[in-house]
Amino acid sequence: MGNKVAELARNAGIVGAGGAGFPTHVKLDTQVEYVILNGAECEPLITVDQTLLWTEAACLCGMLEEVRQALGAKEGIIGIKAKHQKVIDEVERHLGPYPRIRVERLGDFYPAGDEVVLVYETTGRQVPQGGIPLEVGVVVLNVETLWNLAEAREGQPVTRKWVTVSGAVAAPGTFQVPLGVSVEQMIALAGGTNLADFAVINGGPMMGKLVTNFREPVTKTTKALLVLPKTNPVVQISSRPLAAVLRQAQAICCQCRFCTDLCPRNLLGYAIHPHQMILAASYQGRMQGSPLTEAYSCSECGACDLFACPMGLSPRRVNQAVKGELGRLNVKNPYKGSQAMVQSWRDYRRIPTKRLVSRLGLNHYESSPPLRIVDLFPNQVVIPLKQHIGIPARPVVKKGDRVENGQLIAVIPEEGKLSCNYHSSMAGWVGEINEAFIVIQAAQVQERGEC
Repeated sequence: MGNKVAELARNAGIVGAGGAGFPTHVKLDTQVEYVILNGAECEPLITVDQTLLWTEAACLCGMLEEVRQALGAKEGIIGIKAKHQKVIDEVERHLGPYPRIRVERLGDFYPAGDEVVLVYETTGRQVPQGGIPLEVGVVVLNVETLWNLAEAREGQPVTRKWVTVSGAVAAPGTFQVPLGVSVEQMIALAGGTNLADFAVINGGPMMGKLVTNFREPVTKTTKALLVLPKTNPVVQISSRPLAAVLRQAQAICCQCRFCTDLCPRNLLGYAIHPHQMILAASYQGRMQGSPLTEAYSCSECGACDLFACPMGLSPRRVNQAVKGELGRLNVKNPYKGSQAMVQSWRDYRRIPTKRLVSRLGLNHYESSPPLRIVDLFPNQVVIPLKQHIGIPARPVVKKGDRVENGQLIAVIPEEGKLSCNYHSSMAGWVGEINEAFIVIQAAQVQERGEC
């Protein structure tokens, strides 16, 4: 490791606390001009970042300065929506000792927290198509990721997760829980739901994934769990079979181009035209000048299907399918590295959060779930060995072993490989272990012989 914060991240098992879970030690092993703390939290109903910025402002500002110095950055930037004035005031109250860190007030639009959008909004720099912020001298960190770094500095590896549980639950809130507790337990923690027929989205309503098994565990990338009726448009689009998506696209797309006009990446000048992608997919790519490779430019933000399309179609799902097929055929991204020119009308076509919430049918849910302090003592936790981009971690414990809270239980298997360390999130015994996960059982469960 080239610097101490990268080493901290590697030893503590830190990955991006939302999204795909890129191992943070790799991201931090570099030198840049800007370090941006992403506090935009642009997905509705989620309050993890705002909760941490409000309650841990001093800690986060100090850790951001440490990261800035380690990466040789000339400036640290904290991106927060201007509407969160109380949070901004609290953060700025602690910035006195750190003159090279500033708060950037962001507009209340979606997706202000997209890395490419955030870099442009805070620095004016354009990430090349198919590229990453590092290519323009920027590293972007999630708020909880930075909090995990501060915890690691105090000797605490990643064993806990901040999760918002919201939607149709009795007591929505943001909770801190041990890694590996189940979705089912999290819903109970929020008071349960009175819906007879409901679905759960893991993540925000725009980019979250439908939960198919309520016993699946909370992982290092679980940001939120949203309980919604199955009639909600978010659930309906997420659960629609791909064959039906493609069939509907072919039958009823009117080529109105709303999906393209409101696409955040198109507005930044990227090579992506979802309305043409729908047409090309409908003709199985046989049309002249087929834009199928434009699927690589899709960030899968959901603006096209959950906000723009008046017909209820899903250009995003089409793009996902096409990207998968292009990858299988080893077709390269022809736009990679290309510079883009921001559309002159971008500022007038950004998606207002209030309109988005209304369009998604979420108006009657708690918009800012509060912090809820609870004690959760699970009978067991399930720790998947691949909660990150890269290859699975290698267990260093065996069935029947006694483990302590915070003990290293799985490691990066090979030096230089993209992977992550894992630690036990509670004291107990290893009840089950295989190539996919490790189950830790609490002491009392082991003694009673329960599973």
